[in-house]
Amino acid sequence: MPLHPEARRIIERGSAESSGQAPPLDAQAMREEFRRAWRMPDDLPPVAGVADTTAPGPAGEIPVRVYTPEGAGPFPVLVWFHGGGWTIGTLDENEYSCRAVCAAAGAVVVSVDYRLAPEHPYPAAVEDCYAAVSWVHDQAAALAADPGRIAVGGESAGGNLAAVVALKARDLGGPGIRLQVLVSPVVGHSGDGRASYADYADGYFLSASAMEWFFTQYPRDARDLADPYLLPLRATDLSGLPRALVLEAEYDVLRDEGEAYARALKDAGVAVELVHFDGLIHGFFGLLASELTDAARAHAEVVRALRSACGEGR
Repeated sequence: MPLHPEARRIIERGSAESSGQAPPLDAQAMREEFRRAWRMPDDLPPVAGVADTTAPGPAGEIPVRVYTPEGAGPFPVLVWFHGGGWTIGTLDENEYSCRAVCAAAGAVVVSVDYRLAPEHPYPAAVEDCYAAVSWVHDQAAALAADPGRIAVGGESAGGNLAAVVALKARDLGGPGIRLQVLVSPVVGHSGDGRASYADYADGYFLSASAMEWFFTQYPRDARDLADPYLLPLRATDLSGLPRALVLEAEYDVLRDEGEAYARALKDAGVAVELVHFDGLIHGFFGLLASELTDAARAHAEVVRALRSACGEGR
């Protein structure tokens, strides 16, 4: 279907703001540009509590933000990983969506501020995210959470990390995971030749060239690109993974690889739901949640999946 008018306005605004400007040359410049351009929404969904704390990680303390719903626990818990090409992004950009899911699902949401590349290349982000999930499991009682009802999720690079954590938990006998929520996940490579990379290469919020640049920042070298803990579509065995909800935007370079991963999971016997959001662009779930009406529908899909996989009650 045609590009949604709200998505078109976001794209046009971005084009106007960047007109005549040279692109950032490094990760720090990108982070600064992003910090200046992004604003916290005014009308944040109310939750019972929000607390910043830390989880122990392999290289020091990992900042996390814990959202707690109204009521008495133990609640199901969603461990959430933000996007940003493993290179930019903070907890703040997902404040709206984390609150929305927490309140509507009656679930604790733990948002993880993992280490970023290129200062901390692969596998630093993976190690932090897996450590955070292990900490949530071990400290569930203190978080008013149920260690037997853990889900993982993320958008874009965060979706990549959620998929990888699910793989690692299976392989290492780690915490049991009930559900993986993969929103526009990076699961393949920009050079894999998928049609969405050509069809939406430029002018649709996330460009093919941006993804290519992210792939110069995160891997240590080309050998990492064969590792399924970096690109889950490289995995030879996807059996035994938790059920998955995969959400994809129509106008997104990452669309086809997310669809391919959903098919691969299904072929491996994993229960999968694939939901398309026609007319939308990358970032529809978290980063642009307060600007896109259909983000509420995406949040509702996650709430429904959480209730189904993890239960509504105590």
